[in-house]
Amino acid sequence: MSKRFIQYAALLGALSVALGAFGAHALKKLVDAESVSTFETGVRYQFYHTFALLAIGFLYRRMPGKLMEWSGIFFISGIVLFSGSLYLLTYLNATENVGLKGVGAITPLGGICFIAGWVCLFIQSLKASGHSERRREKEPSHS
Repeated sequence: MSKRFIQYAALLGALSVALGAFGAHALKKLVDAESVSTFETGVRYQFYHTFALLAIGFLYRRMPGKLMEWSGIFFISGIVLFSGSLYLLTYLNATENVGLKGVGAITPLGGICFIAGWVCLFIQSLKASGHSERRREKEPSHS
């Protein structure tokens, strides 16, 4: 699972750079400043959670567990729901398609996924630290 999270992080990181470049250069010609700001928020949160996902990929080897897996899954889901909905809102503004404005209701679900990912990581770290501390207590001292 850790390798898969690292692979997803690599792809999402590359996509973050591409979307960020698009937002910085081409998007400003297509939409108003508020829409550009919305798009940039999506890119920023995608980048933050891409790094978090990369960390999960490495941490999973030290602290394997279901909560670590769920953390990665929640981060990916959050990127799709939170950032994806902001990208879609920007697209709808650019095309002046007002029929799907309810897409903004998806954004908070992505935020909840991000929070759940961080909480799962925290709980898994508590379990892992308790396990390693108990292991050290059982090891014979060399004094």
